[in-house]
Amino acid sequence: MEEKNLPATEEELHEQARIRREKLEKLISEGNDPYKKTTYSVTARSLFIKENFEALEGKEVSVAGRLMSRRVMGKASFSHISDRDGLLQVYITRQDVGEETYAAYKKDYDIGDIVGIKGFVFKTQTGEITVHATHLEMLSKALLPLPEKYNGLQNTDMKYRLRHVDLIMNQNVRETFFKRAKIIKAIRDFLDAKGFLEADTPILLPLEIGADARPFKTHHNALDIDMYLRIETELYLKRLIVGGFEKVYEMGRIFRNEGMDAKHNPEFTTVEIYQAYVDYREVMDFVEELYRHVATEACGSLQVTYQGVELDFSKWERLTMTEAVKKYSGVDFERIGTDEEAREIAAEKGVELEKDKTTKGHILAEFFDVYVEDKLIQPTFIYDYPVEISPLAKRKPDDPSMTERFEYFMMGMEMGNAFSELNDPIDQKKRMEAQAAKKRAQGNNAQVDEDFIDALEHGMPPTGGLGLGVDRLVMLLTDSPTIRDVLLFPTMKPKK
Repeated sequence: MEEKNLPATEEELHEQARIRREKLEKLISEGNDPYKKTTYSVTARSLFIKENFEALEGKEVSVAGRLMSRRVMGKASFSHISDRDGLLQVYITRQDVGEETYAAYKKDYDIGDIVGIKGFVFKTQTGEITVHATHLEMLSKALLPLPEKYNGLQNTDMKYRLRHVDLIMNQNVRETFFKRAKIIKAIRDFLDAKGFLEADTPILLPLEIGADARPFKTHHNALDIDMYLRIETELYLKRLIVGGFEKVYEMGRIFRNEGMDAKHNPEFTTVEIYQAYVDYREVMDFVEELYRHVATEACGSLQVTYQGVELDFSKWERLTMTEAVKKYSGVDFERIGTDEEAREIAAEKGVELEKDKTTKGHILAEFFDVYVEDKLIQPTFIYDYPVEISPLAKRKPDDPSMTERFEYFMMGMEMGNAFSELNDPIDQKKRMEAQAAKKRAQGNNAQVDEDFIDALEHGMPPTGGLGLGVDRLVMLLTDSPTIRDVLLFPTMKPKK
């Protein structure tokens, strides 16, 4: 008899849970409380046993994991357990584990229980590497049944709400998060090897800065002040550059009180990187090198398939925003001299403008959003951004209406943002004041970070800065269609 995971209706789920609790009470009454187990010696895991079968054949191993199947055949049974690395078959007989243990295995054990098994390694007649149990014990009792094993969690909402169950049932999901950890390690290894210092900056901030993103607000009781979760790490990291740390980075959570979709979650992971004495073109070269390293470490290749499209990290296109808009819309903003002319072109092309974004620079950026962004499939740098949308970037010496800023794109997604950082405190304060005034006009409590201006007034060297979204990078390198697939616990609306 092969036992499957078969809870279906809510009534059946409650019934199975009731039966499991009765089994637990029986175990406890017999002096076998599984929750009292504090440790278990594991000498090998499933993948190690399979990869080293010739050396381990006939040798004793001690394994542990979750019971995922049972096929009871009288005095002998086959089961599968799941550990960190995958499934492993075990062979259990009454003769080897003892009549009492075998009876308990048949009556009191359930799919989902955590078990410990000692035994020797062999291969069955069908060729499956197996552990022949000589000792079996329950290490934890599962009081709730698992989903039906062939289909797992079919409801997408439940996959994210019950991530622990999703991880139990789906090895592919586990592998996604193993690879996420590998990607994060590869980023850190690359930066550490380049001499960057990893820093930790505050998450709770005493003021709402004027940046476009909307923050989460809370209250500090002891200080009796409102505080805000950070929307970036930039301003603190630049203070470290002022302080003499010429290469710094921070990887951590960012919080933005905004919408949610396939590419956005209210809390997400970024890495921001700052290096003194380089400009944005040098940062472009740095990005290419970083992505080559991470793709090779995580995927073993510079060619990575995402949703059926092969991305090639060995080739990057570079276009100014003006060149990109001309390429994809046919409109040459170099020939447009005034804001009025830009508005006329926008009306002619049917490009809608927000009432406070009607300058030539704003309109160029809007044309980019409408005509260009979703066309950028292969790795592409878009550089030289209008000053109106780049309050922290240094102006171009030969064209002060533009800044030394770039973003880079893949699969129509913005993946990162970089500048030759603005280090002129006078210009910086003017831009921040304008930005804060705009947000206050919208009803927000935005302020200028005077401590940051103070830092710039002490002198910040020419600096190149980069911020990239770790979650979107993981999406690409794990072929995951939504950001929720690469966040262990994405933000969810609570169930009523």
